[in-house]
Amino acid sequence: MTALELAQELGVSERSVYRDVETLRLLGAPIDGQAGVGFVLRSGFFLPNFAFSPEEMDALILGLEWVQGRADPALAKSSESALAKINSSRTDRPLAADDTPALLAAASVSKRGDPAQVAPLREAIRQLRKVAIRYQDTAGSISERVIWPITIVYFDDVQVLAAWCESRSAFRHFRVDRVRAVTVLEERYPERRPSLMRRWREQDRDWRSFLTVSVGATG
Repeated sequence: MTALELAQELGVSERSVYRDVETLRLLGAPIDGQAGVGFVLRSGFFLPNFAFSPEEMDALILGLEWVQGRADPALAKSSESALAKINSSRTDRPLAADDTPALLAAASVSKRGDPAQVAPLREAIRQLRKVAIRYQDTAGSISERVIWPITIVYFDDVQVLAAWCESRSAFRHFRVDRVRAVTVLEERYPERRPSLMRRWREQDRDWRSFLTVSVGATG
């Protein structure tokens, strides 16, 4: 498989593929090939065994099933592939074709899947990029802001974005389903995300009760 094919499949750059292939080789992975030709992983290389207890497996499966049923398509697909990787690497008990988990995640009547805006916002958080948004508050007023997104909090029926708002020079919270437009900017925000998260938690120590389903923009 070529580096370009691997990069497209994994959603990374070709440079990242070359770097990771070299790292795997240094770890002993039997990878043949070279840049411009392609790579092949010869048989005989296995991931380390994941020794999960039955309760740990139930917790993982339940959580990943919840994501599959509630998250945006990209995240749902990732949860499915993550569970497949976990199952394929287990050597304590081979997974039978008719295996069914002890616990199942079922959507409630009020279930609402992720709004389309979640995916670009999640990517912006990962890349530490500023985002321009158009936001409609509870009164129906529209505002335009440039924000530094730091986390998305999942409640039963709504997702709330916590971010630093440049126009307010303060942390603000936005219901994702009220974000009408999202433009991820090329500019990165200047502060490290762990530092922003720490300041956000210090400012809103009771943030779990503050971020309710009725939240709009906080000014």
